[in-house]
Amino acid sequence: MRTELCERFGIRYPIFVFTPSEKVAAAVSRAGGLGVLGCVRFNDPDDLENVLCWMDDNTDGLPYGVDVVMPAKVPTEGSAVDIDKLIPQGHRDFVNKTLTELGVPPLSEDQQRNEGVLGWLHSVARSHVDVALKHPIKLIANALGSPPTDVIERVHKAGVPVAALAGSAKHAQRHVDNGVDIVVAQGHEAGGHTGEIGSVVLWPEIVDAVGDQVPVLAAGGIGTGRQVAAALALGAQGVWMGSAFLTSAEYDLGVRRESGISTIQQALLDATSADTVRRRIYTGKPARLLKSRWTDAWDAPDAPEPLPMPLQNILVSEAHQRMNYSTDPTTVAMPVGQIVGRMNEIRPVGDIIADLVAEFEEATRRLDTIRDG
Repeated sequence: MRTELCERFGIRYPIFVFTPSEKVAAAVSRAGGLGVLGCVRFNDPDDLENVLCWMDDNTDGLPYGVDVVMPAKVPTEGSAVDIDKLIPQGHRDFVNKTLTELGVPPLSEDQQRNEGVLGWLHSVARSHVDVALKHPIKLIANALGSPPTDVIERVHKAGVPVAALAGSAKHAQRHVDNGVDIVVAQGHEAGGHTGEIGSVVLWPEIVDAVGDQVPVLAAGGIGTGRQVAAALALGAQGVWMGSAFLTSAEYDLGVRRESGISTIQQALLDATSADTVRRRIYTGKPARLLKSRWTDAWDAPDAPEPLPMPLQNILVSEAHQRMNYSTDPTTVAMPVGQIVGRMNEIRPVGDIIADLVAEFEEATRRLDTIRDG
């Protein structure tokens, strides 16, 4: 399983893994892939600096990347206090009523309240780029398309390539025209922000549109080596994964229950591939989430319309904290793709990568047998 991207990045396998957990990202890089740390959860640049220092010390000199969030249209900017004033009281009342009805306890005095994930703001995302470029990162990706031209130029000047996610061939070509080096073709099945086109249709469309200009990574619904083989057969030079590593043993976000498994992971282990919905209630933009009693409440007739980014995330940020601190997996609010139905056990990152490679080899051997008759 080697493509041109393996040589370019100095990795064994063309497996790129987005994750909000630095422990997972480091483990992916040590296992032969390229771990990409999501930065959106870091409101304070100093916190990101500390985590990237940890990454430097725990990746054995192997490459890793970061992922920032810069929407094409600059959303509302300002301090947390200023932005908070833009949230209607009716939306606050609905959130509070829903949490009460779901039996979600308030945060205790020793549980830190944050002010909303300000990483959705352009200004904060730019500070993430500033911090990241002080470290030996090998890739900067943007979860919401191509970054502004000046950001791309600055990153290129530092010798770092830029990747951008695309949900259509038109978006992919726009990214390439803006100077993006790698396009991540993300299908409808993916977790988080997604478009309307399914992966098997989207991947070759984007490869045909821009594959002769830049490498294409396939994303959306990948959790097995067979799916990696399908992605490469359709013209991708690698895969971009995320959801499949949320149930890795190294994933350390969320509160552990008595079983030793976090509430978030228990919710994922219990889910089937039919247990996701695509809604705007997480960030203000369409994103695939785990179906739960929380998402059901937002589907009710009395629910308000979600607010635009970043107001929606700031509205529900403390609610997400409260649900993740609770021990009830039926209320979890978590982005995840349809591959969740195959995420049935907690496994180390190294084992997940090894299984992907072994299954890829088995799938390609089977195709060789079919081809050779």
